[in-house]
Amino acid sequence: MTRTRSAVLSVTLLAGLLGGAGAPAAAGRAAVGVDGRPVHGAAPGGIGRCARTEACHVTTDPPERSSGLFSNGTATEAVTPALAAGASYVQGGNVLRLPSGRWQYLPAGATRSVVVDAGDAGALAQIAASRAWLASGRVPGAPGVRREGAERALLSMRALLRPNGAFAAAWYPFWDFSWPRDSSFAAAAFAHTGHDEEAYRILGHNARTQRADGTWEARTRLDASGPPDARPWQLDANGWVPWAAWQWYRTAPEAGRTARLEALYPMLRKAADYAAGSLDAEGLPPASPDYWELPTTTPNIGTAAPLLAGLDAAADLARDLGRSADAARWSDAARRLSAGIAARFAPLGYQRTLDGLHGRDSAAAFMAPPFNTAPADLPAALDDTYGALLRPNGGLVPGDDPETRWGDITWTACTSFFALAWSGLGEEQKAGEVVDWVLSRRNVLGELPETVTADGRPKAVVPLGWTDAIVLMALLGTDGAPLPVPPPPRP
Repeated sequence: MTRTRSAVLSVTLLAGLLGGAGAPAAAGRAAVGVDGRPVHGAAPGGIGRCARTEACHVTTDPPERSSGLFSNGTATEAVTPALAAGASYVQGGNVLRLPSGRWQYLPAGATRSVVVDAGDAGALAQIAASRAWLASGRVPGAPGVRREGAERALLSMRALLRPNGAFAAAWYPFWDFSWPRDSSFAAAAFAHTGHDEEAYRILGHNARTQRADGTWEARTRLDASGPPDARPWQLDANGWVPWAAWQWYRTAPEAGRTARLEALYPMLRKAADYAAGSLDAEGLPPASPDYWELPTTTPNIGTAAPLLAGLDAAADLARDLGRSADAARWSDAARRLSAGIAARFAPLGYQRTLDGLHGRDSAAAFMAPPFNTAPADLPAALDDTYGALLRPNGGLVPGDDPETRWGDITWTACTSFFALAWSGLGEEQKAGEVVDWVLSRRNVLGELPETVTADGRPKAVVPLGWTDAIVLMALLGTDGAPLPVPPPPRP
């Protein structure tokens, strides 16, 4: 979550014509972009790579740092805010239709995009391949905004996925790393939309980047060469990765899936054994940075809930492979952890920490399906948490810890947690209202942002793969096909 850095995008306003590009707005004279916001003329070179041979527009001081993605399956390039204004994707692909009518895309084998005439054969072939990939799986959501949002989310996740299985959080400096958490959600979403190869590729990458003790770095470089900095590792990955493996296995084609699971099993054993061994006498994990990527001094729900899901998932996979001793060991740990959560977190309404000093946390939704079988008192806690974290723009902040001031900038992932939880609990109307709000915050290209400004504009990196994955899973739920939940410990 704490991935941002300060950046100010300055605009050089130029009047005049660019060869074959048409006339940009005169300097200082506002025009209106396709999103209804003021834009100003900007020439190529004025802002980054604003269509090297085309005129383009940019919202003055846009809150976005990236606005979309070009991709050819092996390389990816960000669409800048300058290029996005007035442009649109050709439906079903990552080819951009520019205001002039020409197209821009990333050709096969290239690392930089090019501008071509509309209908270019290479661009058409790429669009056809993308459409075929979509058709090979399932695009959830009712026709209209939901289906369109799901299609774009799938295409963006595919663009963020590297050939080696690394899944970039977003395509922008400081986000262009692979987080085990984000990638686990992506693997589950790929699996349940019928893209088995992509899901398994992510799990294989997580197996290769696991540390010797069974844990993971907070994030790693996309080439799997290790962490980019000394950011503290986060224990929740030991829950997310086994949970994602379980979700993949439930959807995988039966032919060969047992052998593929066996290949992942060493990773799962190390992850689950570390998680089980981390529990204290109350059955709770140690204090660890949570998905906020901020430390706590006592156990937090953002770590405890994923670990419970992961232990249940690992135990069930072990049973499927006939590893009864492993299954019993991890089921016992899950039983202890579940009891610890019930004793210490439940009386506080599943707040962030068990000391009651750090307020509500959107991670309360991790106690709901598709992660965990919801305790009886969870629905009321989710309602209370949602109300406490709701901001005037319609989205949620991660929490209301008095030590962390989020202001009125809201986070699409945190908001989407509740759409996913409510869809898993069968509250489809509430889930639908939340997912519709998130989809209403898409940018001019139809991409989902990381955050939303107080006045409702997409902010930071766009798209964010984590939000894409959560929204896809929530839409499956609103379609009446919610993800399954790892079975809780057997008595």
